[in-house]
Amino acid sequence: TLQSVEERKKLVSCFLWLLNPLTATVSSRGNAESLLAVLVLACLYSIMCKRLVVSAVLYGLAVHMKVFPIIYSLPLILLLDENYQDKKNNSTSLLKRLLNRSRMTFAIISALTFFLITFLLYLRYGMEFIEEAYLYHITRRDTRHNFSVYFYMLYLIQDSWLSFPIGIMAFLPQATLLLVIAVLLYRDVPFCFFVQTFTFVTFNKVCTSQYFLWYLCLLPLIMPYSRLGLLDAVVMGTCWFAGQVCILVWLL
Repeated sequence: TLQSVEERKKLVSCFLWLLNPLTATVSSRGNAESLLAVLVLACLYSIMCKRLVVSAVLYGLAVHMKVFPIIYSLPLILLLDENYQDKKNNSTSLLKRLLNRSRMTFAIISALTFFLITFLLYLRYGMEFIEEAYLYHITRRDTRHNFSVYFYMLYLIQDSWLSFPIGIMAFLPQATLLLVIAVLLYRDVPFCFFVQTFTFVTFNKVCTSQYFLWYLCLLPLIMPYSRLGLLDAVVMGTCWFAGQVCILVWLL
């Protein structure tokens, strides 16, 4: 928690999100990233406060709004062990220890929340909703205004038969890194969420400006514990913004 952090560090960290020009620009053009940030942060807060049912509902809502929070499922499930429950599981069965009450409750409630809302919208909009909300992301290609590390490669082969298989293979390093990060960092949930999101955005085959908000909203939770100096932070932030501007100007 941030309770032990001095007030000044809390304010400065929050300003990184609230007064960030990127946050204001993206949020004012019709994107729902700020609403998604509220759901993710509320889920994180609830799970840390051990409000399991509330966090599960919020998680189901978050995954429904944007598919990417599904990457948090593994660290959340790993977190919900006997230490989270504050009671020793004396069962000798490995299966019963893995599928404990907290994990089953979280999984069932979050899944029911997701599928219920998805089903209701499917009844309203049909298969078009499923295609645009979920399936589209598997085959999506964006060769303009894309900050992805795969951008130029996918741009060169966009009309080739290799475009689809290479696009699918691009998920492999991303998925591998997310798995390793979840296993290593799940005990520190805010930091794990941030590193996972940063990795996901960095190695995604499509990356636009709004994607950066996915991890920027988590930055205030970890910055108070960072040993990064003010000058270093300003230089890194300036380079980060300058890099985006250069790429956008080059692609125009």
